[in-house]
Amino acid sequence: MPLTVRYRRTRRTRNVLTLLCGLLPVVLGVLILHLQAERALQQHAHETATEAVRQFELMLDNTAQAARELLPLAGQPCNDVTLALREQVTRRPFVRSTNLVWDDNLYCSSLFGSFKEAVNPGDYNQGKLWLMNGNPVTPNTALLVYRLSEGRGGALTTLDGYHLSNILRLIGRQTLLLLQVGNNWLSADGKVHSGPLPALPVAQNTLNSSRYAFTVSAGFAEGETWRYMSDEYPPLFSLLMFFGVISGAIGHIVQRRSTSPSHEMLRALEAGEFIPYFQPVVHGDSKNWSGAEVLMRWKHPKEGLVRPDLFIPFAEHSGLIVPMTRSLMQQTAALLGPLSPTFTAPFHIGINITASHCQDLQLVDDCREFLDAFVPGSINLVLELTERELIEPTAITHRLFDALHALGVKIAIDDFGTGHSSLGYLRQFNVDFLKIDQSFVAMIGIDALSRHILDTIIELSAKLDLGIVAEGVETQAQCDYLTDHNVNFLQGYLFGKPMPAADFINALSHH
Repeated sequence: MPLTVRYRRTRRTRNVLTLLCGLLPVVLGVLILHLQAERALQQHAHETATEAVRQFELMLDNTAQAARELLPLAGQPCNDVTLALREQVTRRPFVRSTNLVWDDNLYCSSLFGSFKEAVNPGDYNQGKLWLMNGNPVTPNTALLVYRLSEGRGGALTTLDGYHLSNILRLIGRQTLLLLQVGNNWLSADGKVHSGPLPALPVAQNTLNSSRYAFTVSAGFAEGETWRYMSDEYPPLFSLLMFFGVISGAIGHIVQRRSTSPSHEMLRALEAGEFIPYFQPVVHGDSKNWSGAEVLMRWKHPKEGLVRPDLFIPFAEHSGLIVPMTRSLMQQTAALLGPLSPTFTAPFHIGINITASHCQDLQLVDDCREFLDAFVPGSINLVLELTERELIEPTAITHRLFDALHALGVKIAIDDFGTGHSSLGYLRQFNVDFLKIDQSFVAMIGIDALSRHILDTIIELSAKLDLGIVAEGVETQAQCDYLTDHNVNFLQGYLFGKPMPAADFINALSHH
């Protein structure tokens, strides 16, 4: 599958992502439950307000009926109608007192008989209802007065606030329930307050009576939504926690799967598991060792030596090849630098680079540090351009190659003739060597077409005054053919396989 992970996430980042994966279903679930709880509370508040309106209307029906029956008696002498007033109090539930009015003066009461008190129609909401905070008989006790008038006469019937507050308490046992009449409102504790209805924090529902001039507001206190959720949804919370743990575990596993290659390679880089192997390069004429190509090997603590084709392409794709090459150069300098005084001629050391190395000028510093580890003039550092990734001829790459040449570093095109960009590199970059791919060398004496291509490459290098290295030389016939065609350097199993540093240094003393 395509490799897309370019950098390892830190442990902290992975832990944060794992936590987020675990929290996501929990948070979403809690939000959904919260919305569901709000809907349930809204519905409950609406039902409570509706029932309260119905109950208050039933109570007012009795007071209104008493007022209608007493209204025709308005204007008659109080002594003649007192018994009728008291009869309505005893016959009608919830009616506390009845009164008659003439010319806006209350002149007869079921409680006191003859009485004199002015009546202000403006005190009554819509001329019908007045919520009072008591009267001289029962001060500071809520009282709801119903007024019915016709011409000069009128009837007043009162409803005890005790019955009103009972309705607010019993119906709104789990809710906040308020009764408003005009500018006054009654709470469940039986107290009358002035001013507009207060806002209820949760699920407020306000209903107006269609028959009488009052309003009911129902709702809940702050935090009721969470209390409702904790009471109603404990099994669902447990299920959400379970899903959160599962989601977090899946996120952790997915992260480890997606980042494990880069994580393992970075671990190996920090542990120094990428080590140099050296394959000798010999002079075409004398067959003496002229240098070596430095090849990267992964010495895994459990798997042993890992084949380069299993990790090099990923290292190039992920960008890890740059620090890996830097480590390889540092190890090579530490191993061969002390031997450089014994080199009788410049010793060629070839190191592969890719497009990732050509994105900035850091490679110049790496090469300068590498060369400083050797006796001046004792080596030729050859950077071999691989073609698995296309190197773009940008201003940075041109500056890079100019700086490398100024250091005395040589540039070679690796596997020349097999990549789509080989000829383009010749035209765009100032190179010093061509390396003939082993597929052409292997066809010497077998395939005439491949031999013609090989001859053309050799001829091209001579015309461009470029050095040439033939890779994959395994037989004496191949060696003789390349020598006869004046190939400068040979490399292959015929002269030596890639070997660890200790073996290479030991063999180098015999060449």
